[in-house]
Amino acid sequence: MTTLNVPGATLYYEVQGSGPVLLMIPGGPTDAGIFAGLAATLADRYTVVAYDPRGNSRSVPEDPSKDQDIDVHGNDAAALIAALTSEPAYVLGSSGGAQIGLNLAARHPERVRTLVAHEPPCTQLLPDAAERLAASEEVYHTYRSQGVEAGMKAFEKSIGMDSTDLEQPQFEPTPEMLEGWARIGGNLEFFLAHGLRPISAYTPDVKTLQEGAPSIVVGIGQTSSGSQIAYRSAVALAERLGTEPVTFPGDHGGYGAHPGEFADVLHQTFTS
Repeated sequence: MTTLNVPGATLYYEVQGSGPVLLMIPGGPTDAGIFAGLAATLADRYTVVAYDPRGNSRSVPEDPSKDQDIDVHGNDAAALIAALTSEPAYVLGSSGGAQIGLNLAARHPERVRTLVAHEPPCTQLLPDAAERLAASEEVYHTYRSQGVEAGMKAFEKSIGMDSTDLEQPQFEPTPEMLEGWARIGGNLEFFLAHGLRPISAYTPDVKTLQEGAPSIVVGIGQTSSGSQIAYRSAVALAERLGTEPVTFPGDHGGYGAHPGEFADVLHQTFTS
């Protein structure tokens, strides 16, 4: 078990491959395990580092009663890069992990070579931003009054998707996958209690990100829907940055269902 001590927490991370460092940041209640297939595909080109954000799975905070703080998450990612390399790293952030990546790039630009922010739920860039904040509050209060299962159903409805909308890899899950899904299930309460609202309320520092270093690429899923909040938010972010989003295979979790194809587009994005 490989860990890094940071202020207020111990971070768990996994490393494989060789070459320039590529940091992968998972979103929401997920952890490093969601990138297993993608990491294996890229390990011939990069030193791939995937980690559990503090509070999730094996990254243990000293005070689990605290709400998540995107600045703290950004500091954690910067500390992890600094512990592994003296050079700027490539970064992939997915969903809420893309929010962390955007914070990292704005506040620690010296640590990032290129960030691919895949469908970040930066809802405060949307025209209906106030409604989106209210929806997050409603999800939170549903969780508090009715429990985790009801809270997650309300969350899925609020973002325009449910678990059946996400593509699943077409093979028999391995014991490692089953173990990972169990870990993620154990993170749902922490996510609803302490993660959802801070992640949803975070507004990327677009002005700083527009200044050009590091390079910021916004990713969208090829089969994602315009009714889905993360897709809409990603498009809005790209518009604010004055760039075109890059289309990746699959949907919001396309890195899991299509790791090889996703890896090819990611590598091309980093090297173009």
